[in-house]
Amino acid sequence: MLRMLPLALFGLAFGAMAARVPRRSGLLTTQAVLCTTALALLASSSLGSVHVWQLAVASFISGLAWATDMPMRRALIGDIAGPTRMAHAMSLDTLAANGCKLAGPVLGGVLLTHGGMPAVFLCTGLLYALGLAALVGLTDRAAQSAPRKTTLRSLLLGGLQAARASPRLLATLWVTVLFNLFAWPVLSMVPVIGQERLQLSPQGIGLLASMDGVGSLIGSLALAVLAGRLAHGHVYVASVLSFLVLQIVFASSTHALFTGAALLMLGFVQSGFAVMQSTLAYLCAPPDRRPEAMGLMTMCIGASPVGFLAVGWLSQWLGAPLATVICALCGLASAALTWPLWRTLLRRDAHVSST
Repeated sequence: MLRMLPLALFGLAFGAMAARVPRRSGLLTTQAVLCTTALALLASSSLGSVHVWQLAVASFISGLAWATDMPMRRALIGDIAGPTRMAHAMSLDTLAANGCKLAGPVLGGVLLTHGGMPAVFLCTGLLYALGLAALVGLTDRAAQSAPRKTTLRSLLLGGLQAARASPRLLATLWVTVLFNLFAWPVLSMVPVIGQERLQLSPQGIGLLASMDGVGSLIGSLALAVLAGRLAHGHVYVASVLSFLVLQIVFASSTHALFTGAALLMLGFVQSGFAVMQSTLAYLCAPPDRRPEAMGLMTMCIGASPVGFLAVGWLSQWLGAPLATVICALCGLASAALTWPLWRTLLRRDAHVSST
């Protein structure tokens, strides 16, 4: 919750801030803060005095940095790649993220087993240091664009006006809210279903939980090749609707093999959502309002804590499988009721904001 909360609280504000400062400078600052946080935890763990409140503060700081990801890092990727290559760039970005999601837990387990918490925080600090080194060497002209000299209030209002003026951007933001309320949070029920319904061992649960990551990796690879030939809006809508339907399949399965296959497919379609989410937010906004649009997207992602709380509460009273089905049905019902808004995403993709 502490890591997700800053997205809802500060997403729009950070989007406005990203229009005032060069993206490279903003990223250097956030990476330096994260590196310093990791080194502070390294010092505490080396002294054997890591406390829960320290981890809580570190989680909140991590969330603050995450809230800048859309308006700064991903917007910078779009500036460098250009509108025509944005989908390819986001596919590679998602591919890298999913690859790290698979490798990270394994590496963390090895480090924790053989070196304890100091080894974990040392590795984290070194990775952030590598990120800083990469940013220092970034000299692309897009990274050095001059900030706009306007007030924070006008930038915030400008982001909201951009959403009202672009039906496709507004639809993209709404789909993101819906996905983060009714779809993505159900993945937190994988360990519960693995233990209570499938009676799996901890190792089996870990393997089951990795299947959506494998599917996302495969999907990202496919999109890295095909993104330029696909209609962005169609992929985005199809991914969300497919995810909601596959939730029901996942929740209904009573066999570990079928459950793993459903999670594999969930991860596959989730990659389509993740890639097109950033791509559409970038392309549907006017060029001078892209940081604010990405900030609005971050704020919409911040709706996910409500979804996590809801599926957890339902699971406590009705069980995880039924809670997952209810979330899927609520998501499909919401999609049906707001279909006129979604339809704008199914128009032929035209990069009207690319010039």
